Amino acid sequence: MVRGFSFLLLLLSVVLTAQSQSDPPSADVVLKQAFSKAKAEKKNVFIIFHASWCGWCKKMDAAMNDSTCKKYFTDNYVIEHLTVMENIDHKHLENPGAEDLFIKYAPMSSGIPFWLIYDADGNLIADSKLPDGSNIGCPAAKSEVDHFIALLKKSSSLNDKMAKIVYDRFRKNEPVRKK
Repeated sequence: MVRGFSFLLLLLSVVLTAQSQSDPPSADVVLKQAFSKAKAEKKNVFIIFHASWCGWCKKMDAAMNDSTCKKYFTDNYVIEHLTVMENIDHKHLENPGAEDLFIKYAPMSSGIPFWLIYDADGNLIADSKLPDGSNIGCPAAKSEVDHFIALLKKSSSLNDKMAKIVYDRFRKNEPVRKK
């Protein structure tokens, strides 16, 4: 009986150790590492709040990682994701503290993706809010992409040629309206 109990304790210990090793890092850890890397690489930090179920989050990632403009984003930003708003079955994917950071910056009842751009010292340069306070999320409509380009110019070395490439790629995200 004692041997069986010892085995169960050992098994529980292994399971808990494996679980804690797979837990996502806290938002503070993600930010701290991103700022450190950004300082070393002389870049800004681009934080994207997302969730596994979010189609627009996937469109944002696809656009930023598209071969036409990926180099621009990786040359200018340390890009990190913070997981929020997961379904109950995926709550374990959320970064501890990310929801608090999201609530601090996102407009009331904002959807995702929501993003923040910081300098390497942690000063907020820009976010995904439009002048009216709403969230552009993944830019797609002309006015959203225009605003996104203006914020990229403010926070990086975006030239006119690359701005056109980024603009064209993000405009592909706009849903096709049936007539």
